[in-house]
Amino acid sequence: MNPTVQELVAALTLEEKAGLCSGADFWHTKAVARLGIPAIKVSDGPHGLRTQREGSTDPNDSIEAVCFPAGCAAAASFDPALTRRMGAALGREARANGVQILLGPAVNIKRSPLCGRNFEYYSEDPYLAGELAAGFINGVQSEGVGTSIKHFAANDQETRRLSVNSRVDERTLQEIYLPAFETAVKKARPWTVMCSYNRLNGAYASENKPLLTDILRGAWGFDGFVMSDWGAVNDRVKGIAAGLELEMPGSQGVNDRRLIDAVRSGALDEAVLDRAVTRILNIVLLAADLAQRPAAFDRAAHHRLAAELAAQSGVLLRNLGALPLHRGQKVVYIGAYADRPRYQGGGSSHVNTTAVSALDAALLHDRMVQYVEGFPADRDQRDETEFLRAVTAAEAADVAVIFAGLPDSFESEGGDRRHMRLPDCQNNLIARVAAVQKNTVVVLHTGAPVECPWADDVSSVLCMYLAGEGVGEAEDALLWGDADPCGRLPETWPLRLEDTPCYLDFPGDGVTADYREGVYVGYRWYDARRMPVRWPFGHGLSYTGYVYRNAVLSADTLAEQGLVTVQVTVKNSGAMQGAEVVQLYVADATGTPVAGGRVPQVLRGFQKIALQPGEEQVVTFTLTPRDLSHYDAALHDWYAAPGRYEIRIGHSSRDIRVTLPLHYAGTRLPPLQVDETTPLGILLADPRTAPVVQHALRAETAAMTNGGGDGLMPPEAMAQMFDALTLRNMINFGGPQAEEKLTKLLETLQDAIK
Repeated sequence: MNPTVQELVAALTLEEKAGLCSGADFWHTKAVARLGIPAIKVSDGPHGLRTQREGSTDPNDSIEAVCFPAGCAAAASFDPALTRRMGAALGREARANGVQILLGPAVNIKRSPLCGRNFEYYSEDPYLAGELAAGFINGVQSEGVGTSIKHFAANDQETRRLSVNSRVDERTLQEIYLPAFETAVKKARPWTVMCSYNRLNGAYASENKPLLTDILRGAWGFDGFVMSDWGAVNDRVKGIAAGLELEMPGSQGVNDRRLIDAVRSGALDEAVLDRAVTRILNIVLLAADLAQRPAAFDRAAHHRLAAELAAQSGVLLRNLGALPLHRGQKVVYIGAYADRPRYQGGGSSHVNTTAVSALDAALLHDRMVQYVEGFPADRDQRDETEFLRAVTAAEAADVAVIFAGLPDSFESEGGDRRHMRLPDCQNNLIARVAAVQKNTVVVLHTGAPVECPWADDVSSVLCMYLAGEGVGEAEDALLWGDADPCGRLPETWPLRLEDTPCYLDFPGDGVTADYREGVYVGYRWYDARRMPVRWPFGHGLSYTGYVYRNAVLSADTLAEQGLVTVQVTVKNSGAMQGAEVVQLYVADATGTPVAGGRVPQVLRGFQKIALQPGEEQVVTFTLTPRDLSHYDAALHDWYAAPGRYEIRIGHSSRDIRVTLPLHYAGTRLPPLQVDETTPLGILLADPRTAPVVQHALRAETAAMTNGGGDGLMPPEAMAQMFDALTLRNMINFGGPQAEEKLTKLLETLQDAIK
């Protein structure tokens, strides 16, 4: 009979306990042979397995593996079922290669388009990111391989990422930067969580007890172990006390010795170390047991899946009729990415593989296309002779398709972008081709938004993001109409960098990154300012059309502990099979003041449905009070004010097809502090104090006018004038009894808010 985890911990020496809390090398945990405790292997892999070849001493010498769409592209699918299938495929590959934990998914919020690692991340919206992450994790772990969701938390830039202090207020942290992790932890139970490098509000993530213990374990119920990002440990003793169990890749014994010394000196309770070892062993033994299952995968089938996912993720941003292409047309492909596509980002997620290009796929399907390089794939270089060849070919063609994008040097882990532009040579050539060819199509290969100064001059724009090794087959299917574009933007594409929410603050001064935009991230910012954008969140066109009708709520009032369902019928009104992403947004229309501001609307549901021509389907969403809520820092909890809300259903954040009113019958009210400096506007907006203040206002008005007639102005006008005044200001003209009246009024107000 195998010993229990508790028995193993009791049998370990202090030195062995400390050793189990750090890696043996770059990719393995430590084993304890005398007790039968195995080592387990971890590997990079948010979108493809990057694991070291057996026998190699170079941790970057990785095996050949399937490269699936990167997070930026997978998110555009708006389909957790697809991320689950991708995760399951990666789980099979991992197990076949002796890997027990896959380091992913990466769910940090896209705060700025400039973040160099945005290609790995899902979205600017935490709800979308969380649902996609949960799907991915469930897929991987269904195959007996664990995941490590990362990077926890507020790791939203590469500039000084090892030390920068992300300064985020409580509401913003809870409402924007933590929910994706929370959703994934609660819905998918990842085996591990990876802490980030940065500091969060002064404390390194690796030793941040409120983050690693109070929130992650206490509030969310996480029951796996926390590992460090590679080299993220600052103070190892503080870290293990805060809830960081495993240091990776290890420190050649230096930090193990510090743990041992801390226990022996009494600075660290050995029970804390035992707790960390227990959490690690729970996963190690589970992983070792599941690793005994037969392991195999079909490389060709996984490539086909990668191509399918890429096609599901392509976003048709603009189309004035040049797409889809048709046989018999004279088509020219321009740009080196047609032949050598950029399909993944640089850094720790880089997969050793070979991609199929759009040119390869065109030849495979006997598409009659001409190819002109026009500009190189790896640098910003203008060759006038090559430009003239491209422009001449475009002018003679029926359609010109320009394959553009960001070179690897523009976008990689380790550094943030300095601007939001494509290489100048690409922008210049696109403009010149568009000037001579009305049917100009631009296909974009980027990990994040870019400025598109030529957007209004071309006929069509197809965004592929970084779509993995099947990018060429997906492009071919989408360009030639063999598949309907059904991807949607998981982030807003602004007109220019200066429009972005954190333009003045990103990436900070090198020491501190102030998140001064608060909850106004992505579409929350652009919608609040009613700012024009290039393409909005959730946007994506199709070769068919969709009609929304018969939207209805199961009830017009939501109770405090209840739920309501929302139904809408969606019909494919076109002549081609397609898939629509039905999006549900909630808007707070109560008028109740919100500290930090009320965002215009938030995504609270989405479903992707496949429809044949003429087919219709009823889509159902379920809403609870949490879906109406914002995070209230005074309550340290989620809160929804009673009153009117709007349920908005549509095709994107700016293409709302149906709006339904919903009344929330909540009785909970936020805490209210009242003293003589409290503004009257706050008191008049609160149902507990409004009657008291209104009565006092009427009394003061009567006193000022000696009780005669209507006075100088009606009570409503007087109330507006007094909105900015404090209680003391209101009593200022009360004569010798002013202090007494103020004291009595404060007592009455205090009684009202008890």
